[in-house]
Amino acid sequence: MKRLLLIGAGHAHAFVLEALAEKPEPSVEITVVSDSRYAAYSGSVPAWLAGECTLRETQIDIAALCQRAGARLITSPATSLSVETHHVVLASGDKLAFDIASLNIGSTLALPALRSHKAPYLLAMRPLSSLHERWQALQDRVAQLSAGREQRVVSVGSGAASCETLMSVLAQLRKKRADITWRGEILSASDTLLPGAGRLPRWLTKRTLRRANITVHNGVRGEALVEGGVLDTANRHFPADIALWATGAVGHAWLADTALPLDSLGFIQVEKTLEVKGVPGIFAAGDCAAFTPPLPNAGVYAVRMGPHLADNLRAACRCQPLDEWQPPKRVLALIGTGDGRAIASRGVVGFAGKWVWQWKKRIDARFIARFNPPFSNEID
Repeated sequence: MKRLLLIGAGHAHAFVLEALAEKPEPSVEITVVSDSRYAAYSGSVPAWLAGECTLRETQIDIAALCQRAGARLITSPATSLSVETHHVVLASGDKLAFDIASLNIGSTLALPALRSHKAPYLLAMRPLSSLHERWQALQDRVAQLSAGREQRVVSVGSGAASCETLMSVLAQLRKKRADITWRGEILSASDTLLPGAGRLPRWLTKRTLRRANITVHNGVRGEALVEGGVLDTANRHFPADIALWATGAVGHAWLADTALPLDSLGFIQVEKTLEVKGVPGIFAAGDCAAFTPPLPNAGVYAVRMGPHLADNLRAACRCQPLDEWQPPKRVLALIGTGDGRAIASRGVVGFAGKWVWQWKKRIDARFIARFNPPFSNEID
């Protein structure tokens, strides 16, 4: 028997489990380690933040998917990995041996320095698995605010995640506390928002931000939280009551203590086959993988990697040659704006409207339903 260990329950591993459920490998013993039986689908997170769906409706039931694939699920994340002896140690203290392993554990964020106990409340957008706890804590805090106040919410980051998160969060806060004046700002280290997008998608995004009373500061790199606001690298102070941190993606800290080859940000360097460079039998996919040339940190790439990773893990278990994965040259980005609308961006093409939001919701719902059994929407 080959022992296949899936470390993490990201989007790519959902495809691996689906493939092994549809076409089992009798000579392969599958184990999945994750911090929960549920895994959030990143594409649905903005709708949840905006209050348009429940947390459960954004999640893939990994336990049910493991059952379909004949895999064992252990709800304790990995905390160390030995390349030499092919074993991992879990947070529970248990040690698991493997023949073939794959990591799909996402990313975390390099958090700002905290230089005052009177600093803005920090809502970090990664790691995604614990975002619901941080979001609930913020809502509990907001519920205690007195009426008639003004609150400034500053989002740090220039990408789609920063824009989408701020618009979704403001939509929910304005709905729950209409007696408070909410103002939003974005600190963008780049000279423009959505630096990888075309002119039309950027223009649509800027127009939407203006309508949501959100001010954009370009060429500003947030660095620290200080009393009453956010400090940038040029020592400029931006007033804030709440800081959304959506920039500075890095690899999980425990990876630094392994012999896995990492890039400067702590991500695992992989070949085009998704096998770790110089480490046969260990693979990585999604945000935790460093591809050459680099790919943006976006869930869509993990989704595109999934079927290919499934094929190569199957081949590795059979001691067969691996195939190279070719990332798409352009991907479709759908950005929720928190007001029942969305912006679509693909290269230079962009369009917006309520129908785009409905389209996005259908795509996200189909993706989640693909992996969940019909009864999985019930609350345990």
